[in-house]
Amino acid sequence: MLHWLEMIVFVIILCLTVYGFFKPLYLRYRLIRRGKEENRFDKPFTRIKEAVFAFFFLTCSVKRERLFTGFVHFFFLYGSLTFDTVSVNHILEGFSADANFFGHGLIRSLHSAWADIFGIMVLLAVLYFLVRRYIVRPRSYTYPCRESLWIYALLITVTLTFFLYEGAAIAYKPGHTYQAFAGRLIADWLTGIMPVGLTLVKIMWWVHILNVFAFVLYVPRSKYLHMMAGPINIAFQDRDSKAAIKPMDIENTETYGVVKITDLTWKDLLDGFACIDCGRCDDYCPANRSDKPLSPKKLILKIKDYLLSRQTLLLSKAELPNLMADTYTDDEIWTCTTCGACMHVCPVKNEHLPKIFGLRQSRVLMEAHFPEELQPFFKNMETNANPWGFGSSTRADWAAGLDVKTLAEDPDVDILYWVGCAGSFDERGKKVAASLVKILKAASVRFGILGLEEGCCGDQARRLGHEYLFQVMAQQNIETLQKYRVKKILVTCPHGLHTFRNEYPAFARMKGLGAWSVEVIHHSQFIADLVRQGKLPLRQKPAETVTFHDPCYLARHNHIQQPPRDILSRLGARVKEMDDHHYHSLCCGAGGGLMWTEEKLGRRINHIRTDEALKTGVRTIATACPFCLTMMEDGVKDRGKEGERRVKDIAELVAECLPA
Repeated sequence: MLHWLEMIVFVIILCLTVYGFFKPLYLRYRLIRRGKEENRFDKPFTRIKEAVFAFFFLTCSVKRERLFTGFVHFFFLYGSLTFDTVSVNHILEGFSADANFFGHGLIRSLHSAWADIFGIMVLLAVLYFLVRRYIVRPRSYTYPCRESLWIYALLITVTLTFFLYEGAAIAYKPGHTYQAFAGRLIADWLTGIMPVGLTLVKIMWWVHILNVFAFVLYVPRSKYLHMMAGPINIAFQDRDSKAAIKPMDIENTETYGVVKITDLTWKDLLDGFACIDCGRCDDYCPANRSDKPLSPKKLILKIKDYLLSRQTLLLSKAELPNLMADTYTDDEIWTCTTCGACMHVCPVKNEHLPKIFGLRQSRVLMEAHFPEELQPFFKNMETNANPWGFGSSTRADWAAGLDVKTLAEDPDVDILYWVGCAGSFDERGKKVAASLVKILKAASVRFGILGLEEGCCGDQARRLGHEYLFQVMAQQNIETLQKYRVKKILVTCPHGLHTFRNEYPAFARMKGLGAWSVEVIHHSQFIADLVRQGKLPLRQKPAETVTFHDPCYLARHNHIQQPPRDILSRLGARVKEMDDHHYHSLCCGAGGGLMWTEEKLGRRINHIRTDEALKTGVRTIATACPFCLTMMEDGVKDRGKEGERRVKDIAELVAECLPA
């Protein structure tokens, strides 16, 4: 179709476009490679399969959180894929007017209709997102929106110029109409207002192809790089527990945590370019919802901004500035409850928590800079192995009069009940521990406790960045468990469950303490099994409607959601769910060690969660975590509902239904 001089110009523009497309991709690849090495290459076929499914079926976007918005992305995706083939055809037509990727038979006929359908769908999708981003504008749409405006403008011009070129080509050669119904209408319109010759066809071709090339050049330089980086990020996601902190070799490490950008892994840096800027993480983040400075989205996007703004410095391998000093504030770092809601809803599987943990580690271990309330917390943990600061010699006092034996007295047990710090020292936690003992005795379970040999599992210290303190406690606990050859542990605290199940194994391997082969079970699971097997002489209470608060470290991090509800059902209770429940449960506000800090910014998270519970109108709020129990009870008191509502652990409700 093009004259030979036009072909030369076109080939030059095409080569420049290809170069302009790959240059920023290579730059971003080099920047990502500045991150620390990390092995994310296990199970390659599974990783590839997940990435392919996420890309072609949009399993990453079509979720409950924004179902319709995710569905509209289908138009973008398949519209883009369709226009990719259309653009290939148009490039071929520049060299030969009759060239076509699909030939001139049935396939081209079907493709012409398909292209028109998705051209219209793309325009409708752009209209939807323009209204959503610039008129409705959800609270989480906080990042500068000029990139979106440019991409929407390019999508509109690419689509409209496609229709104009298609209409001109059909008007010039009516035999090439095929099934292009939109193109045929435009052809009729063009012929009605002007004569359509080869010159007009060429003009429309050039206008369209230059718009396509502008789009191609813009995408890798914008946030819409996520179209390519997102599936890659999904392929390299952490396939283990995403909230598990990886052990640090303290003896052989010069810096602890994240001090500079290069202390993050290459996957952490990839997250920055994969981020969609959709704001789902902000929508579900309890800190963000309670008006605190933390935005999980900005936490990730700041990495991309940092890399691009300092690309020359990074690629020169010169001395880098402190990442924390000029990028993240204390209020961002210390208001995270580590609930993991951000990671659960992220369409591209960005991993927010490892960044928070790394930043806290460097603050605590490198700078000794942390909220002042944590000073007594760390001291209590170091001297008495519990956050309350009670003497370690009183750890077993809660069991006085309950006829509970320690493993030192009788090691021949089926299960070790790990009481935990809350069950040992907190007055409310002691009642839960006593209730669980009553249940175990009623079911004739052979169990024991460690008594004075038990220490803190170290979860809170670790999540607050004090890795050294965690490792001291973990090593002592592992050695104690090995001494008694413990094979099964029962816990009432989801944080202890998570730490024992997901973090002790890797720590034991790193320290050469042998393979961790201990089964860890939460008391809601254990009680549900006892009830199901008919081992508890339960007397059903009158039917009552109960709401259940899912602890984050139980429901989201360890996927335990149904056992507590099964227990309530067997007790004759009807469960009425709160607005946020199961995987989407709203944090109580105590996670990530924030039980021991003062909530000075924004609204109190436990008040927001308590309001959700009170909204259900039920009398009993059930939970299965000592920290959640405290936070929900405090919320009920603060709302002046102490006499009308009660907060109970699952174990307490079951114990109430046992014979006196």
